[in-house]
Amino acid sequence: MLSRVAESIYWIARNVERAENIGRFIDVTLNVILDQPEGAAEPWRPLVSITGDHELFQERYGKATQDNVIRFLTFDPEYPNSILSCLHSARENARGVRETISSEMWEQLNLFYYMVMDAAIRGETLDAPQDFFHEVKQASHLFNGITDATMSRNQAWHFFQVGKLLERADKTSRILDVKYFILLPSARDVGTALDDLQWQAMLRSVSGFEMYRKRYHKITPARVVDFLVLDHEFPRAIQHCVEIADQSLHAISGKPSGAFSNPAEQRLGQLRSELAYTVVDEIFGKGLHEYLDNMQTRLNKVGESIVDTFFAMQPVTT
Repeated sequence: MLSRVAESIYWIARNVERAENIGRFIDVTLNVILDQPEGAAEPWRPLVSITGDHELFQERYGKATQDNVIRFLTFDPEYPNSILSCLHSARENARGVRETISSEMWEQLNLFYYMVMDAAIRGETLDAPQDFFHEVKQASHLFNGITDATMSRNQAWHFFQVGKLLERADKTSRILDVKYFILLPSARDVGTALDDLQWQAMLRSVSGFEMYRKRYHKITPARVVDFLVLDHEFPRAIQHCVEIADQSLHAISGKPSGAFSNPAEQRLGQLRSELAYTVVDEIFGKGLHEYLDNMQTRLNKVGESIVDTFFAMQPVTT
């Protein structure tokens, strides 16, 4: 298929998934605030830091209040990773490949975009933010469900899968980093009821609480990290996302699993293999934040390789 079409499909998936996960970042913070004691660490500035866009926020908004952070991450049209900007980008990419995606996908993406646009214009979201972010998650789920039900399992589908799953793996690592940075007021609270409530809130933010409880009964940091990083079955676990993305990447190239024909397959295959042989004690031995930071770097490099391999214009040689 044309690289232009493949690129648009890839970025539709990444941007819709990114919009959903920005909503999840904010949602977990709102849920945790309800359980925080007086004098707990201020939660909003680290949330911006985790996105990697602290300097831009500081320049545009200054103080990291709840309203400022939500406006920046949700509705700021000049911030390229806000929910509104992500959906605008996804919609523009979809407009250029209307002949490749289904009409139902286009209609749902339009509805999603205008729902967020209307909320930005009305300005009522900050009065009941959790209701709005629930709608964001539901709209994203509906878009992905429609895509699953209406799109042929061809190369376009596999580019969609790769984009969605790489973005999801990255954001799961960042949601775990939220816990590391802001959800625990001090070391003395480790293992307390407050600690349990915060881990529960984090699991709920990735829609994983029920599935976690089916696997484990007691909440412990090691088990939560094992579930969200190394689980093969939970659809938002990093291991699961990397495995399925790797399968789709090989379906695109036609190369058998376990081999590689380009740098993207090589990098993703290496990451998949390392995850397959990692145990949770190794993660904590390296430091949870350090491990997650390295994971984000590795996933970014896979994304760069996909762009270079499949989408970048190659110079003509004579």
